[in-house]
Amino acid sequence: MKYCKLGKTDISISRVTHGCMELGGGRWKTLDKESNSALLKTALENGITTFDTAEGYGAGASELIVGEALKDRRKDCVIATKVLPDNLRAADVRKAAEGSLKRLQTDYIDLLYVHWPNAGIPISETLGEFIKLKEEGKIRAIGVSNFSLEQLKEAMEITHIDALQPEYNLLQRKIEDGLLSYCADNQISVLSYNSIAKGILSGVFHFNGVKLDAEDFRNEKPLFFPENLETEKPLMNSLKAVAQAHNGTISQIAAAWVLAQRGMSSAIIGTQNPRHFVENIHSVDIELTQEEIDVLDKTSSEVIGKLIGV
Repeated sequence: MKYCKLGKTDISISRVTHGCMELGGGRWKTLDKESNSALLKTALENGITTFDTAEGYGAGASELIVGEALKDRRKDCVIATKVLPDNLRAADVRKAAEGSLKRLQTDYIDLLYVHWPNAGIPISETLGEFIKLKEEGKIRAIGVSNFSLEQLKEAMEITHIDALQPEYNLLQRKIEDGLLSYCADNQISVLSYNSIAKGILSGVFHFNGVKLDAEDFRNEKPLFFPENLETEKPLMNSLKAVAQAHNGTISQIAAAWVLAQRGMSSAIIGTQNPRHFVENIHSVDIELTQEEIDVLDKTSSEVIGKLIGV
């Protein structure tokens, strides 16, 4: 595993973050708690030190599993969680943070995010409470998720933001509009979610004949629409060729491309599958050539321009 600093802090994060959204259930099918707990411990044993959860993942269920699994190794890991947009009033921020601390069985949160912006609540009020929590030692770093460049700049006028968590992958590149470079220029770590696009960039839906179950919520996502699966084929073929050149998997190449971008600190990848988990770890070991990056960039841009409903 490889590591980097989080924003301006002295916190070290792993370049692959274990995404814990699936553990909370909700729209994801979940394994039993024991299996997911074992996977979290295995992640730590294999060098992944950074774990991403939220109070909104399964109404706190994800935090409960993370807290129970990692409580005996708390000092060895970095736990990030998030405050829901409905909880951004000062009093609600504090209540949310206290709830997360309890569920995570810890007395501090390494990185606390605003999960989504709320136009009805001044960001100054929200971050004012985040600052107090940091001064009290209850959180170590402040982050925002799903913020635009304008919203991030407004937040930065109040306090330094150490981390941004946006959606970013080869089929979703909107943060390249200036947001990613702004972060790189201002010591803001970027930790991407949906780094392999909810599994679409694994290749199994294009090459292995895998189809979603009828009740799978991803059927509603445009990237999984039949016409878009067809449109995505040139990108998937490019990923497959690069994967073969590196003796790797398609998902590893998709994650390696994310990590190769200037300003990217960590790719958040969630899975409950032990084999996929091991693959994720080794994404950091793949060094793409500039030619490979350029080919993926070009093919990705062409495909994105043809997608329907994205």
